[in-house]
Amino acid sequence: QVQLVESGGGLVQPGGTLRLSCTVSGISNYGVAWWRQAPGNVREQVASISSKGGTILYGDSVKGRSTISRDNAKNTVFLQMNTMKPEDTAVYYCNAFTISSNYWGQGTQVTVSS
Repeated sequence: QVQLVESGGGLVQPGGTLRLSCTVSGISNYGVAWWRQAPGNVREQVASISSKGGTILYGDSVKGRSTISRDNAKNTVFLQMNTMKPEDTAVYYCNAFTISSNYWGQGTQVTVSS
């Protein structure tokens, strides 16, 4: 059974730093993407990383202030976002994917507010 467990969401002050984790079990050789969805908006891909970390992509809205990384020994992918803005408020989802399958975490709420 494939499981994705996200952690690290919550309340962040404007200008602060967010660090999310996604621990994956039940699959191997998978890429991971972080997505987010704010109320009334479509789901937006924030960042992605390939199975060995050789290919990394960022969405335009977070480029330059975000870092996605992975520790394959711990089956965990991290997303760090700096200089958080109120418009970063959303539910953040972890997505693990292979050539043939797609899996989603339950989502974690991130609220940027003072």
